[in-house]
Amino acid sequence: MKRAGCLLLSFIAVAPAATVAFSVLSPGGESEGSSARPSASASARSPESDESAAERRADDKMIASLPPGLAAPAKKELAQQLVASAENSTLDWRSAYAYIEDIGDGQGYTAGIIGFCSGTHDLLTLVERYTKSHPDNGLARYLPALREVDGTDSHEGLDPGFPAAWKKEATRQAFRDAQDGERDRAYFDPAVRLAKLDGLGTLGQFIYYDAMVFHGPGTGPTGFYGLREATIKEADTPSQGGKEASYLDIFLDLRRKAMRTKKAGIDTSRVDTAQRQFLYDGNLALRTPLTWQVYGETYRVR
Repeated sequence: MKRAGCLLLSFIAVAPAATVAFSVLSPGGESEGSSARPSASASARSPESDESAAERRADDKMIASLPPGLAAPAKKELAQQLVASAENSTLDWRSAYAYIEDIGDGQGYTAGIIGFCSGTHDLLTLVERYTKSHPDNGLARYLPALREVDGTDSHEGLDPGFPAAWKKEATRQAFRDAQDGERDRAYFDPAVRLAKLDGLGTLGQFIYYDAMVFHGPGTGPTGFYGLREATIKEADTPSQGGKEASYLDIFLDLRRKAMRTKKAGIDTSRVDTAQRQFLYDGNLALRTPLTWQVYGETYRVR
C-alpha cells in the first residue's frame, strides 16, 4: 500500500494528469538499454520504435500546453541561485565557471557551475563535446587522462596542470556556454520535463532538478531515477491522481536517506531548511521573495 505521506496539507495538483513515457539517459546521452539506431537503408522501423516516438510526441504536445514553470527565464535563474547556494555557498552561480577542486568525496575533481566531476563521467562528456566544436581548447590534451580516471577519484595524468587549464578555459565565453549547455542537456531539461509529466509544479520541478544534480541520473537506489521509482512505489504522482505535496514530501524523505547512505553525517540542509521549508510553506509555485538556509547560512532572493 502506498503511504499518504507525513505532510498534513491538501494542495491541488497544478498540472493535468499525463501518461509518463521517458528514456533514462546515460551520462553520455544515450538511452540506457536501447538498441542501436537502425541504418538509413533499413526498410522499416520496428513497432516499438514507432510507439515510443508517438508517445514522445504526445508528451511533447502535453508539455507545450503547460505553463513554463521552472523553464521560465526568471525561475531558471532562481533555480541556479538555489543550487549554487548548496554547491558553492553563493547566489552568484556564474562565479563558479572557473571553480575546481577535489573535495574528498571520492569523485575526483569537482568543477564548474554544477559540480561536473572527473570521476562521474559528466566532466569528461563536457570536455569531449566542447572539444568537438573547439578543438584548440586548453583542456583537449587532458582527454586521454580524463578517460583513464573516469569512474575513479584518481588525478593521474591531470596533475599538476589540469586545474589551472580549467580556470584559464573558463575565461572564454565559449566554455561558459558549453557548461550551460551541458547542464541543460544532462540535468535541467530532463528533470523539468519529467517533473511536468509527473504533474508537478515549479517547486516540484526544482526538487527534481536539484536531486538530478546531486545524485546524478542513475537508476540505482541513490540515483535520481531510482529515487523517483522508489517514491512512486509509496505514493502516486499528481498525474496518477496523487496529492502533489504528499508525493514531494515522500520524495524528500527518500532523498534525505539516500544522501546519508552515500555519506554518513552529511549536511542535508539543502533539503531540510530549503526545499522542505518551501513545501511546508505551501509555496508550490516557488514564488519570490524566498528565504532559506543552507549549511547554517541564510540566503534571500527578492
